[in-house]
Amino acid sequence: MKGINDYIKTIRKEYSGEHLDEKNLPPDPIKQFENWLADAINAGAQAANAMVLATATKTGAPSARVVLLRDLIPDGFVFYTNYNSRKGRELLDNPLAAGVFYWPELDRQVRIEGKVSKTSSEMSDQYFNSRPKESRIAAVVSPQSEIISDRTYLEMQFDRYLKQLVDDHIPRPAYWGGFVLHPNQIEFWQGRENRLHDRILYLRDGDCWSVVRLAP
Repeated sequence: MKGINDYIKTIRKEYSGEHLDEKNLPPDPIKQFENWLADAINAGAQAANAMVLATATKTGAPSARVVLLRDLIPDGFVFYTNYNSRKGRELLDNPLAAGVFYWPELDRQVRIEGKVSKTSSEMSDQYFNSRPKESRIAAVVSPQSEIISDRTYLEMQFDRYLKQLVDDHIPRPAYWGGFVLHPNQIEFWQGRENRLHDRILYLRDGDCWSVVRLAP
């Protein structure tokens, strides 16, 4: 471990990102996020829509994992999962969450905090039906987050379902669907030289947003 610890202690990255000026930003943070996501995609960021999602139990025990942003709507950030999974259960019990996007290619980070609600059944159906057949089958047969005996169990369940298919119609199971993270604050972080990073925070104020600058 000594070599790893030495590396962790000494690794340094110099930031040289563009100036982020709150006076030049759109009044809607969703629009600002859309602009930054487009920049990340154009910069060749891998999995530019990957978001670290943090949830917590009723008693406040936290957990985090990476999910994929699948839609950006005026109300917030949409992702999909098994409602019986750990994150699904935690969000249903404690509908507060935080999300983080990080694009090292641009020295940029976005932090989101807010309430969570389920998407409509129609919205979940539409996305589920747009997925490849194999992904839909996996969503049906995988008891996400539950302990299983081994990988063979999953593969057998998958193969059994596939063989029973008459056509490509696979109904969305009731335990699978979407969530929307409705932000009440969104922070845009731009890495800058000398660690004097730009941090611009949007705070929801009713139907509007206020914008402030934070010290790095």
